[in-house]
Amino acid sequence: MKNKNKLSSEQSKNLLTTLKERFEKNKNRHKGLEWDKVQSKLEAAPNKLWSLHEMEATGGEPDVVAYDKKTNEYIFFDCAAESPKGRRSVCYDRKALDSRKEHKPADSAMDMAAEMGIEILNEDQYRELQKLGNFDTKTSSWIITPDNIRKMGGAIFADYRYGTVFVYHNGAESYYAARGFRGLLKV
Repeated sequence: MKNKNKLSSEQSKNLLTTLKERFEKNKNRHKGLEWDKVQSKLEAAPNKLWSLHEMEATGGEPDVVAYDKKTNEYIFFDCAAESPKGRRSVCYDRKALDSRKEHKPADSAMDMAAEMGIEILNEDQYRELQKLGNFDTKTSSWIITPDNIRKMGGAIFADYRYGTVFVYHNGAESYYAARGFRGLLKV
């Protein structure tokens, strides 16, 4: 029986190879950081490696975007050009999913993120991501919604158009083929 949140040694090796190649190809995302230190942290945290595998498997193309000196953690964001394909057509959260009477999506962004062991980007993090490149030029991504908006039935999402990050609102129960969510993981 396989442990759901554990990778085989072959899966771990393949993922580390993929992450290293992406790290080396996109040095502008993590100036001053060294792959060997990142890899050591990953190898010491197999549950985090599993979460990165889930990010990769759903099309997120995770990459290191920062290092937090205070917490001694590397921060990974989904860096796929568009909202991850394996995480689209989802409403915002469980409450929204349960409120739909018909034509329910398969899942919600918040539930998927929790199951993957990751967090959804907030607005500030989304804007930081956009400083690293142009993301979501054809898609959009749910972002963490402030409680006051969510209590009124809304949720927010963002995208990048016309050289600008736009943050919009929608009913939390809505879902679209071109809207997913981007995650972050601290290791």
